[in-house]
Amino acid sequence: MADKKYEISVAARTAFIPEQSDVDSGRYVFAYTITITNTGTLPAQLISRHWIITDANNQVQEVRGLGVVGEQPYLRPNESFQYTSGTAIATPVGTMRGSYQMVAEDGAQFDAPITEFTLSMPRVLH
Repeated sequence: MADKKYEISVAARTAFIPEQSDVDSGRYVFAYTITITNTGTLPAQLISRHWIITDANNQVQEVRGLGVVGEQPYLRPNESFQYTSGTAIATPVGTMRGSYQMVAEDGAQFDAPITEFTLSMPRVLH
C-alpha cells in the first residue's frame, strides 16, 4: 500500500484581468486562485514554490520563491489554504504548472505537484 503521509492536492481557477492587460502591447494579465489541501495523514508546511509559466510562443518564465502571497501555510490533515495571485504573459493563451516544496511534521521534505492549467483570454479558445 502506498504511503499516504505526504499528499497534497492542488486545485486552480483562473480569470483574465482586462483592466490590467494591454492587449495592443502584448501584455495579458491573469489571476489564479489556488486551493491547497493536505490529503495526507501528517501535518505539513508549504515552504516554497516553483512555477513554470509558458506562453503560446513557448516563452517560459520560471518563478521560484518562499511561500505563497507572503505566507508559509501550515496544513493539518484535511485542512486547506486558498490564495489568489497573478501573472502576465505575452499571448492570450498560456499554461502554468509547477510544485510546492513542503516539509512534513516528521521533517520529511516532499514536493506537491501542481498539475498544468490553462490561462486563456475569453473568446480565444473555441
